[in-house]
Amino acid sequence: MLEFQSKNALSIGEAMIEMAPVGGGLYQQGFAGDTFNTVWHMAQLLDGQSKVGFLTKVGQDSLSDAFVSELRNDGLDVAMIGRDPARTMGLYMIELDGVERSFHYWRDSSAARALAEDPAWLTSHFMGTGLIHLSGITLAILSDTARDNLLAALSDARTAGARVSFDPNIRPSLWASKTGIQETIAMFLEQCDIALPSFDDEQTHWGDQTPEDTLNRFAAAGLTEVVLKNGADSVAALVNGTEHLIATPKVTGLRDTSGAGDAFNAGYLSARLQGSGPVEAIRQGQLVAGEVIQHFGARIPKSELVKLAQK
Repeated sequence: MLEFQSKNALSIGEAMIEMAPVGGGLYQQGFAGDTFNTVWHMAQLLDGQSKVGFLTKVGQDSLSDAFVSELRNDGLDVAMIGRDPARTMGLYMIELDGVERSFHYWRDSSAARALAEDPAWLTSHFMGTGLIHLSGITLAILSDTARDNLLAALSDARTAGARVSFDPNIRPSLWASKTGIQETIAMFLEQCDIALPSFDDEQTHWGDQTPEDTLNRFAAAGLTEVVLKNGADSVAALVNGTEHLIATPKVTGLRDTSGAGDAFNAGYLSARLQGSGPVEAIRQGQLVAGEVIQHFGARIPKSELVKLAQK
């Protein structure tokens, strides 16, 4: 059984200004980003039972101020958000084709690219944390030196008792080469306790033919808790040598699949933090993911989260 030294959790990565279509050629401004989406949903699901924070860097402009204020109002710990006077937040726009989405990014000057430049700053926030969550996108936006800093800080945090969860979440356009993707992710998997990959990524970038191929490959790399998302198909997991296959409930009223995997991660990790076993945690992940795809944008409206918590 996975144990956590505390119920406190933090997520590391980039939050961006999101422009999400709401129909009729109109867009709604919000904030999103894979690890941010996950930690925001976690904070709402845990509802004050745990201290939940987001480690990133933003600018000192009005939009960055609004982002920090929103997080504070939504119950997240903002002490881990650094402010960069020379940079600001990145921006992306979602383009929908039916319910499937593609993205257009403006992120070259994102302050989050410098989130791991100071090893001491990382270590000061990692110590005493029960769960640290990051993704392949987190790694992709960092310099080689920053990745080394992050890897060392995660190693120290795990030695001190923290658990690390990782979603490979591969965006090829952010990487210089396929080899770079594979080598970097392999290094960080060595410092992870929970892996939350998606089968389409693993099939594309590692050539896995079946979900079992992916589970076996992660297990061979030393992972004892692997939960494999697979769109509308069943979630496959391998936890402490036991395989699980949990059918994903059908969802009607799909509007936008943005953030589905991030929402699943939030449901799964928050359940694990609260002591649930992997099967129950998978079902909570499916519930949260199923809800987010019924709304525009990558996060569930707070008004709907109340209803979700009652299910």
